[in-house]
Amino acid sequence: MSRLEAKKPPLFISEPLTKDTFSQSLSLLNGILKSCYGPAGRLKQLHNGVGGYVCTTSQSSAILSRLSVSHPVLRVLTASVQNHISRFSDCGLFTAILCCSLIESFKKLNIASCTVIKISKHLLSLCMDYLNSEACGCRVSVDFSSLETLLCLVRSVLRSKPACMLSKPEVDHLTVLILKAFMFTVPCHVETNAVLGKCVIVPVKGRRVVDSTVLPGLLIETPEIQLAKPLTVKRSCSNMIKMALFCVSMSGDLFNPEEGTITVHHGISLEKSELNRLLNVGKQLVNDEVGLVVCQKVIHPSLKQYLKENHIMAVDRAGLSLMEPLSQMTGSKPIASIHLLSPSCYGSLKDVRIESFASKHFVHLIPNDTVVCSLILCNRNETAWDELKRACETAEHVLQLTIKEPLALLGGGCTETHLASYIRHKSCSLPTSSFKDLDCSRSQYQLVADGFCCSLESVACSLNHDDGEILTDMVYGHCWFVPSGFPSVSNCSDLVSKCGCGINGNTENLNWRLLQGQFGSPIIQGGPKEPSGKVADFLTLDCFAAKCSGLQVALETANLILDLSYVIEDQN
Repeated sequence: MSRLEAKKPPLFISEPLTKDTFSQSLSLLNGILKSCYGPAGRLKQLHNGVGGYVCTTSQSSAILSRLSVSHPVLRVLTASVQNHISRFSDCGLFTAILCCSLIESFKKLNIASCTVIKISKHLLSLCMDYLNSEACGCRVSVDFSSLETLLCLVRSVLRSKPACMLSKPEVDHLTVLILKAFMFTVPCHVETNAVLGKCVIVPVKGRRVVDSTVLPGLLIETPEIQLAKPLTVKRSCSNMIKMALFCVSMSGDLFNPEEGTITVHHGISLEKSELNRLLNVGKQLVNDEVGLVVCQKVIHPSLKQYLKENHIMAVDRAGLSLMEPLSQMTGSKPIASIHLLSPSCYGSLKDVRIESFASKHFVHLIPNDTVVCSLILCNRNETAWDELKRACETAEHVLQLTIKEPLALLGGGCTETHLASYIRHKSCSLPTSSFKDLDCSRSQYQLVADGFCCSLESVACSLNHDDGEILTDMVYGHCWFVPSGFPSVSNCSDLVSKCGCGINGNTENLNWRLLQGQFGSPIIQGGPKEPSGKVADFLTLDCFAAKCSGLQVALETANLILDLSYVIEDQN
């Protein structure tokens, strides 16, 4: 068949970073992301051009998945950040803003991109060595025998999501619930290959946030359940409830014609034959003393009735998402065929109850050892609930990452400004041999280091959305926010009480400077100090693993983009 139009040649764009369209698009993207950053971030409404679902959010996972980015270079940036989010859930905006700022800073330098890349990699190695050292002044250890630091981590995640529309009591209530749910998923008996359990979020929209609660075990919604009747479930001789988990349809449906041709003898009813086979399965379940049958799909009404008459509870339409936690919680193996039913596939439960919450009815499966729990999550409307669900999942993931690496970084912009102070100090004390190894001059190194530090500081500046001044002290290198409405000539010490993370108070002569992301900022003599105070109860903390990864991803993506010489785009 002939083409309707001639095939177009690919579009070659040389030096794409020098084009005005790239600079404008990068600046626009950076501005959108910066305006969302932090507890006071501005919300964004995203929807497609023909209507449909409207998403109100300030979270990077929701924004980047719905934002239409047309520039091919920026698509590399957003894809890189989305990959980071898929692995760590947290610090997506930090990663994206830092990456955009690094590209903007490095583009202004009159230095070959290959030299900038070599120097920036060296700066990244200095940062990572410092963050992983015992001498690091912007990290704190997480003690799992004490709840304070863990509560700070969860609270920091929730407070940074303004679209959840949470009051302080609601944040405190959810913080405790999320931590309690996480503790349920930690195995009581530690083995060589210990696996964390799962927290299943149960949606209840239109209720108060403080109505949210967490229960051990699993809740399966069953609208047809009758609350008035007493629940009788068969138990085995050990007083446990034996459970069978089916991942195959038990509706008695006939074969799919696409699977092949079936020859049926005269007088044989396929429907009756299939029902008899299902009833035979029911008889085997009765003989094996099974007390609960859960099916991912539909159970035939006749089989349901037969099981009920024999005191076996049947729950169908459980859904695919519950198969894994059900199997993990009960030890049952999903049965994929009604023709092969082995007693070794059965699991066990401690108890089964009926729960009613709002207008919903649930079957509550209570396990012997709690590694799976249900978080009944409430919020006033669908938009706020969707945002809150994402925030709770992020908080849970942060706790999972922290149990692997029990460290946290100071939040509120303090890690960024502290790192910038450290790099400025370190870059001035490098031996001459380091510049020879990097094949650059001291001045080139200093310019790239200044651009790197300014980019870190610009992330901290993004937390301020109310035109107030932002300061950094010359002792600890922390970030301090001055409320708007005060003249810049005011005495800084009278306007600030705590730094951004909350670990330092204004109790000593700290010597301030304005944080404006300028080149050639003053250097702290001897490097920034570690805070002398103990960890406070209400610190703002960031996930160590997520932020370290975000720092690496931001710089490596910026280097990749700086190294682009051509963009070849297919126009067909």
